[in-house]
Amino acid sequence: MEERDETLWYCSLEGDGEAFGLLFNRHRERVFRHACRLTQSREDAEDVVGSAFLELWRRRTQVRLVSGSMLPWLLVTTTNLCRNSRRGTRRYRQMLERLPREGKAPDVAEAALAAGVDTRLGTEIRALKKTDAQLIALVALEGYSINEAAELLELSQASTRARLHRARARLRQRLGDQVLREDPDDQGDNK
Repeated sequence: MEERDETLWYCSLEGDGEAFGLLFNRHRERVFRHACRLTQSREDAEDVVGSAFLELWRRRTQVRLVSGSMLPWLLVTTTNLCRNSRRGTRRYRQMLERLPREGKAPDVAEAALAAGVDTRLGTEIRALKKTDAQLIALVALEGYSINEAAELLELSQASTRARLHRARARLRQRLGDQVLREDPDDQGDNK
């Protein structure tokens, strides 16, 4: 029988490294996919995954499980780390642009984009406000309910529905008919 996240997490807190390893193995791929979507760079995504699990341990007294799962906390942390990584990369590139150079080299990061990652979707998600990007990641991309997302982000359900509705409308406006997963509870109105 497979151990629940909650059980593994409490064993980890008691110093059981194997339990922490099982949590890592269980959630690494989904966290990596989410990081790839937002960073659009395989190498950056790998760094973010490592940082997300480091943050998990570093902030272990503040971690909140949602419906007994560690994944929502990891996805929100990953979204935040990707935003930080993106800012750092932008500052680094701006500094490099100011340096004098003889010829322009091809952008290695762009050439190394992971296959199958929707770059337009990632770009538009990054352009959203932080909380809206977290809601899209949790509900539209990863299939969590609005109630679970609201609990994790400490928002009211009404506020969560309104923010999610506006974020989806913005993405649809920018991406056309590209489909985001609909939450069965979200009928597009602000209940």
